[in-house]
Amino acid sequence: MNGLKGMHHVTAITSSAEENYKFFTYVLGMRLIKKTVNQDDIQTYHLFFADDKGSPGTDMTFFDFPGIPKGSHGTNEIYRTAFRVPSDAALDYWVKRFNRLNVHHNGIKEQFGKKVLSFVDFDDQQYQLISDQNNEGVASGTPWQNGPIPLEFAITGLGPITVRIQDFKYFKQVMEKILMFKEIDQEDSFHLFEVGEGGNGAQVIVEENVVLPMAKQGYGTVHHAAFRIDDLETLHQWDQHYRSFGLQTSGYVDRFFFKSLYTRVAPQILFELATDGPGFMGDEPYETLGEKLSLPPFLEDKRKEIEGMVRHIDTERSTKHFEKEYE
Repeated sequence: MNGLKGMHHVTAITSSAEENYKFFTYVLGMRLIKKTVNQDDIQTYHLFFADDKGSPGTDMTFFDFPGIPKGSHGTNEIYRTAFRVPSDAALDYWVKRFNRLNVHHNGIKEQFGKKVLSFVDFDDQQYQLISDQNNEGVASGTPWQNGPIPLEFAITGLGPITVRIQDFKYFKQVMEKILMFKEIDQEDSFHLFEVGEGGNGAQVIVEENVVLPMAKQGYGTVHHAAFRIDDLETLHQWDQHYRSFGLQTSGYVDRFFFKSLYTRVAPQILFELATDGPGFMGDEPYETLGEKLSLPPFLEDKRKEIEGMVRHIDTERSTKHFEKEYE
């Protein structure tokens, strides 16, 4: 059975698809590569932000469930999502940018030998930028070529997720015996796990936390995280592998842009396995990715109904010119 290759995507919940689009486009300079709906809840937008080409391992996606309350952070949650930037100098750029744009951040720190910069958005969603300067392992993606961020400072893909967990002993067994990660470092209550080629794109940070109350899912929190696998055959092998440990799974789910398998490995910790292909380039031209509502074939006959449910969001960028913002 082929192992996991690293991060595929992270999916979170936002209070506003419009504000979410503005933040990721104009503040973070990530490219909206797909504007679609939640395939299980078609009145809910599902926005995909990634690198220039929608490469696996680069995308952060969002649901905006109508009427959902604000979540609260605590233990037993996927707490933070990291994004990779090319260098330590890039973090200096982002500190100045966040200060100018009034994005709350905690300043540059060091964790597991890498420079990091933690910050939050308007929903108190937790993020971190991580420098690839001393990184080896899974290659990152290509920054959005026509976005507002100078390419030498721009986000290129996903870094480690941080999971807070109450029962670390159990979760360590999940990581090592089931998911086949290896613990490679520890700093206080934080443990660094790695899989495959390793590096920032194939790591998970696990924080043992028995003090905080249980997290509550809602907007401002992560819904699930996904790891990369090769293909559908590998997915079926992992399904059997999970079941051999007594875990319940979703079974094979066709998400059109990739093939998926879901399992809940701990309270409120939902992990997905997702194939690298077919990807996001099959139904839209490169130049206008994410500008129109994209629907998988099995929802296409409901397009009129869906377009009547979801409000219009202007995501046209191909006609706009973004000046690179060096200050």
